[in-house]
Amino acid sequence: MQKRKMMILISFVLIIGMILVGCSGGNSDDNDETTPPEGNGVIGEPQDGGTLTIALSASPKNLDPVKYTGTYESQIIQNVGDTLVAYSMDLSEIVPAIALSWTVSEDAKAYTFKLRENAYFHPGEYQDGRQVVAEDIKYSLERSNQLSAMNRLDMIDSVEVVNDFEVIVHLPEPSAVFLTALTNSGNIIVPKEEVDGWGDDFGNNLIGSGPFMLEEFKLDEEAVLVKNEDYWAQKPHLDSVVFKVIADMSQNANALRTGEIDFAQNLTGEAVKIIRDDATVELLETPGLHFAYIYFNQMTGPTSDIKVREALIKAVDTEELVKGIYQYDEAQPAKLPLPPGSWGYDASIEADVPTYDPEAAKALLTEAGYPDGFSTKLYISNTPARVKMATIVQQYWKTSLNVDVEIMTSEWGTFSEIASKGNAEIFAMSWTWYPDPFFFLDKIFHSEAIGSLGNGQGYNNSEVDRLLDEALVITDQDERAELYSQAVKNIIADRPGIFYSNENVTWGVSPKVQGLVQRADGSIFLVNEEVNVWKVE
Repeated sequence: MQKRKMMILISFVLIIGMILVGCSGGNSDDNDETTPPEGNGVIGEPQDGGTLTIALSASPKNLDPVKYTGTYESQIIQNVGDTLVAYSMDLSEIVPAIALSWTVSEDAKAYTFKLRENAYFHPGEYQDGRQVVAEDIKYSLERSNQLSAMNRLDMIDSVEVVNDFEVIVHLPEPSAVFLTALTNSGNIIVPKEEVDGWGDDFGNNLIGSGPFMLEEFKLDEEAVLVKNEDYWAQKPHLDSVVFKVIADMSQNANALRTGEIDFAQNLTGEAVKIIRDDATVELLETPGLHFAYIYFNQMTGPTSDIKVREALIKAVDTEELVKGIYQYDEAQPAKLPLPPGSWGYDASIEADVPTYDPEAAKALLTEAGYPDGFSTKLYISNTPARVKMATIVQQYWKTSLNVDVEIMTSEWGTFSEIASKGNAEIFAMSWTWYPDPFFFLDKIFHSEAIGSLGNGQGYNNSEVDRLLDEALVITDQDERAELYSQAVKNIIADRPGIFYSNENVTWGVSPKVQGLVQRADGSIFLVNEEVNVWKVE
C-alpha cells in the first residue's frame, strides 16, 4: 500500500439526504433527556413506556459483532451496544460515543481517545454490569481486527492502554476512513468475560453498553430487548423493543395495518403501495446509500472469461429489470458500483457500462466458446426482491443466450457463507453503507477482501488495488474522489457484474411511533444523544 503522510485531520463526508419523523433535538448532558423531536407527525409530549415491535424482512443469523454479515443483525446489535465514536444522525460528521474526544498524531498513525466514565455494560452471566474501561476498548477493537467476518477494522495494528480512560490506537499507515470504520456496529465494545464465558454462544447472549439489553434471541423468530435504565446518553422512553422476523412483504404490510407491528423496514413490492395508500399508517422513503448487484465468479467456471461476463451483462435490460422488480418506484435503475448519494460517484462513467444488446451478447458468448450456452447456478437470499430479480434474469439469459440458470435460494446465513467462500458461480445481493466510497469499493473489489462476503467472487486487479490504497491515505476529498473515479472506471472495464438498482430506504410506520429518524444508510437508532423514540399509547 502506498504511504503518504497526512498532515491535517480527516475531511469528513458531505451531508446527504434524510427524512425526519420529528426533528431531533441537540445533545444533552449525561443522563439528561434531549429536547423532544418536533415537526411532522409528532403527537404531544414524549411518553415513557410501551413496546415497539419492528419487523425484519430476513432472519438475523448471529448477533456476535465480529460474526455478523447483514443489516438484519446490525439493526439489533447497534441498539444493544455502543461504538467508540458514532455518525451523527444526518451522517454529516463523526461524534462522540464511548469516546468523549480524540486527537490524531502528526503522522496520522496514532489516535488517542479519552473515554467517558459513565458508560456501563449490561449485567450478564459473567460480570455484574461493570464500568467500561480502556481494556475493553483494546479487547474489542483488536478482536474485530483479528476476527471480523467483514474485515471491518483491518486498518489497525494495535491498541495501547494509557490508563482506565485513555487509549491509543496505532495504525501501520494513515487511514482516511478509520474513524468512520469505528462507527460500524461490528465494532461495538463488549466485555471479555462474557465473550469468553459464552464462547460460540456469545451471539445469542450479546452484552453491550447500549440503550437496550438483549433479553431473548430466537433464531428465525425474534429478538427481545428491554431498556437500560442507566444508559449514559439518556434513559430510553420505550420499555422494550421486539425485532420480529416477517419475511413475506404482504404479511409485513398487513401486520402494520392491524397493529401487530409498529414499524416495517425494507418494504418492497405491493406492500409499498398498500402502505402508501393507507391513511392510517405512514410510508417513509428516502434515497438509500445502496446498490443491488449480480456478481460473477472471477476465479472458476465460464464467468472467469471476461467475454462471458460481458455477454451476460449485455443480455439483460436493466431498466426493464428494475421495472419488473420494483413496480412501485422503490428503486431507481443503477449502473455503477457506488450509490449516487456517495460523494465519489462519477456519472460520466455510466457511458462505459455495456448496454442491452442481445445479438452482441450472443456473438460474444460464441467467441468465448459457448455457442450453445451453458448451465450455471445463481445464488440469492430468500427476500422477495431477490427472488423476483432472479426469475427475470433467468428468463433473459435463457432467451438471449440459451444459458440455463438454476436459482439457489436460501436464508441469509447460508447464502452469505456460500457467497463469501467463493463457492457461488454467480450470486446476487445488495450493499449499503456510508457515503465514503471506501466502504463499497474496498470491501467488494480490493484483493485483500477476497474470501469475505464483499469479494467472495475473487475480483483481483492490481491497478484497482493501487488506486484504492492511494485514496485511503490522502485527506483532500476531491483528490480521493478522482482516484475512486479511476478505480470505478477500471472495475467497469473488467465486467465483474451487473449493478442494476439503487433502492430507497422504505419504512412503514404506525403514527403511534414518534421521534424516529430515517437515515440514508437505513440504520435504525432508537436512542442516542440526538434521538429517543417513543410510542403513543
